[in-house]
Amino acid sequence: MTRLMKSIKPKYFMATMAALALSGCTSYEMDMPDNPAAPVVGREVSTNVIYQANPRFFGDNDCLNAINAQLPRISGMDCDILWIMPVCEPGELKSIGSPYCIRDFKALNPRYGTMADLQRLVDDAHAIGMKVILDWVANHTSWDHPWITQHPDRYEKDADGNIISPNGWSDVAQLDFSNPATCDDMIDAMKYWVDQAGIDGFRCDYVEGVPHEFWSRLITELRTVNPEIFMLAESGNPSYYADGFDMIYDWESPTAISSAFNGGKPSGVVTEATEALAEVPDGKSILRYAFNHDVAAENEVDKMFGSADAIPTAYVLASMLNGTPMIYSSMDVKGLSGKLSFFNYNPLEFSDELSDTYQAINHAFKTSAEVRRGELRDFSTSSAVCFVRAVPGHNLLVVANTSGDTQTVRVPITLAGAAMTDLLNGSTQTMPVTLELPAYGYAIYMN
Repeated sequence: MTRLMKSIKPKYFMATMAALALSGCTSYEMDMPDNPAAPVVGREVSTNVIYQANPRFFGDNDCLNAINAQLPRISGMDCDILWIMPVCEPGELKSIGSPYCIRDFKALNPRYGTMADLQRLVDDAHAIGMKVILDWVANHTSWDHPWITQHPDRYEKDADGNIISPNGWSDVAQLDFSNPATCDDMIDAMKYWVDQAGIDGFRCDYVEGVPHEFWSRLITELRTVNPEIFMLAESGNPSYYADGFDMIYDWESPTAISSAFNGGKPSGVVTEATEALAEVPDGKSILRYAFNHDVAAENEVDKMFGSADAIPTAYVLASMLNGTPMIYSSMDVKGLSGKLSFFNYNPLEFSDELSDTYQAINHAFKTSAEVRRGELRDFSTSSAVCFVRAVPGHNLLVVANTSGDTQTVRVPITLAGAAMTDLLNGSTQTMPVTLELPAYGYAIYMN
């Protein structure tokens, strides 16, 4: 219970109500907008939670078995989809250690384990109701991939006939998807993991480097093998939904959330999420997160939110505004600090206490699914995100202190005095006029 909102103190509630009875509500000054934003009807509600596992955070070797050992804890956080970062054998020529530099699309990184280890991990995940998706790199290969010498026609070249690198990524070589053989063999490699390991889908890296025609064909063919295949595109462009992808990225979610903890307007979190969700068609979703492997490698994760203690609070804001939330392996580590390279093998010590914290948040996320379909009203202040979702007869109240100081936040007038359930601990209480939130504290209530 690190950042979970504590129950309101009875003495504090009674004193507040007595003061109001004597002075009247109009004399009670709070940092709160007079006219909250107009209600917005949510178009999509997800109940899935993704856990992004970086194998190199689980062990120096035997990483797949190490992830499997943590599977009960990960599932216990109410996570439904296990996304494993690239497992394929990485290249060495010109390598900078990236797992996204692939030498063999049909071979495992030997430091991670064996195919039997992966199969066991997938089987064990399925047995507890989780899906497993692999991170897939279609756009490029390592410089020591056999295609470099055996099939150089599968690569893009400059005017002098030299194979080029994409986006200045000098450790990898750009594939040419105008060559049908490139498409055929890439699809064959992806089907291999579905057939051999039973994986349930793919998170597709840098989809914008590969033509839409390839993705559309790939997904159509994969769904002849498994109609329920799950596909996540690393792009914020809604056009990828038409290719068959189930989900794209809300690229701006980490920036908007971090800004709220660093002097920006907390209401910006609600505005950004609302705008991103407006682009999501019915039956599709969007990935929201406090940080992923790229963001964590580029930013000091504790400073992104003012303190490592605020990371679960940031996750509340990533999850409770709809979309599909994601926990990146490391968010469940106490005292996290600095930048987190995903190139290095850096075994982390995962926290059962933090895992319980995320389980409570995810439970609130899932329990509130029907109410999250309702109208959205933003009551955010200069130091706290505060919003309500409402359907006839039911309300969801989410409040998050984005500052390092205790904050008093006024409960929306229509909810003050109402009986609501604290979704983080299951208790029921009469809502006071104000909530006192500790530094980086948060509260989630529903009736």
